[in-house]
Parts: sequence; C-alpha cells; structure tokens
Amino acid sequence: MIGQRIKAIKKSLSKVRSQREQGRRSRNRAEIPTVSLVGYTNAGKSTLFNSLTNSDAYAADQLFATLDSTLRRIDLPNFGAAIVADTVGFISHLPHQLVEAFRATLEETASADLLLHVIDCAHESHEDYIEEVNDVLEEIGADSVFQLKVFNKIDLLDAFDPRIEYGENGAPEKVWISAQKGLGLELLLEAISEVLAGTLVSETIRIAPDQARLRSKLYEKGFIEAERIDESGFYHLCVRLPKGELERMVQQGAVIEQTPELVGTPDSAWVSEEHDAPLNADFRVF
Repeated sequence: MIGQRIKAIKKSLSKVRSQREQGRRSRNRAEIPTVSLVGYTNAGKSTLFNSLTNSDAYAADQLFATLDSTLRRIDLPNFGAAIVADTVGFISHLPHQLVEAFRATLEETASADLLLHVIDCAHESHEDYIEEVNDVLEEIGADSVFQLKVFNKIDLLDAFDPRIEYGENGAPEKVWISAQKGLGLELLLEAISEVLAGTLVSETIRIAPDQARLRSKLYEKGFIEAERIDESGFYHLCVRLPKGELERMVQQGAVIEQTPELVGTPDSAWVSEEHDAPLNADFRVF
C-alpha cells in the first residue's frame, strides 16, 4: 500500500517537473525574484501563503497538504513584483524514496532568491525542526539561499508582539508574526522588500512629456528618488528599482541615460521629496 502511494506520488511529480522548469525560465527572463516558503510540516506555511497572496491554497493540519509548489505573484511595498512559492512541508526521517520524489518539488526552493523559513514558535520542538529543515535545504542545494526566519503563531505565546529582528549585517533576520490572526504581516512584507532590495539597481532614465502615465507608475511604486524637467518638457528621473522593472519601463518607452549626459548638470537641478524645487527653474514635485 505504501509502495503504491510512493509510486503515485513520483508519477504525479514527474508530470509537473517540466512545467515548473518552463515557469522558472520565464520568470528568469522577466527577472522577477522568487520568494519560497519552507518549513517543517504544520508550521503554517500555506496559511501564510494565503494571507500574503489573498489566495485559497489548500491548508490542512496533515502531512503533504501541499504536494506541488503553488505560485502566486504579489506586489511588495517600495520594491515591485515578486513570486511567492509554497512548497511541501518537511518531516523527520523521510523515506529515501520520498526524498527523491520530493526533490522535484523542492527544486523551486533551490532556485529561489529568498527563503521564508516558517517556524511554529509555539511548538516545544521548534528548535529541532529548524535544524531538520536546514539539513534538507543543504541536501537539495538550497543552503546558500538567503533565509529569513518567520516565527509564526505568536498568538499562542503570552503577550508577544509582532516585530522584526535584524542581524549583524543590518539585514532583517527574524520576523515574528501570526498568519492565522493576521498579526505582523505588514512587517513581514517590509522585511522581504528590504532583503530583496539588494537586487535593486540605480539608473537615470528619460521619459517623454507624453509618457506622464509611465512616470506616475514609477511614483506610485516609490521608485523615483529625484527628478529634473528640461526645457523641452522631458523628465529625467533618478530611479532605484528591480532590474526586471527597469527593463519593463524601457520596453514601454523609457530611455536609460548614459553618465556623460549628466555631466555639468548642477545638483540644484535635481529635486527629491526631501527638498523644495529652486525658484529659478521649472520643476514639479509630487
């Protein structure tokens, strides 16, 4: 009976391997970062996935509630688009045959840009589970992916508030939340954005006067750090954004300016949200 179940699982996973690889290639071309949820079974990954994506992925208190990776696109504050992937929950002493079978679905984890290690902080054995999950991550080659520990179910602790804890390098390291109660989710999104911000690029782009809508999109997403408007009405924008977002803006008409074109432009000609425009120039600040 168990052998038949293992065989069925292997057959099911083999069907999605090629589809998942094709999806990864498409996301790589678009340069959209992937955030993969990992964790010991019943840590609350699927509940968190549903909360982050406003989705209804199956969440149950049982083994293998999520077999294949579930992918959803989200928009992160002050960052842009990202793909969130929910994966199978890890367990202790997984049979060798199942390790090989689940290697397919866990490939999504090894290729991610960020791992959200979801932890049931109310479970008495959560420290042991952290080690076991890390052992599996090492086995599948995902131990080098940056890991943000998400301590879930703080509603089961006594008087514990959501918070972000930072590591010695200044990057977010731990986030304390309750996915079930919706506590700390904004902090988690903030932490994810901060980590992925390491993939941001800074450029100066030019937008034509008739492309004001494109400029508005950049402002809405918080990508513009400063701007200058020349005598012809062209917008020259200092932006910091994900590389994929920059490429999409170029496809829509934005032009990346070369550094030499900016030489000789006085500092006073640039306007940011922190500074008022000089009185002797035509500037618009939003």
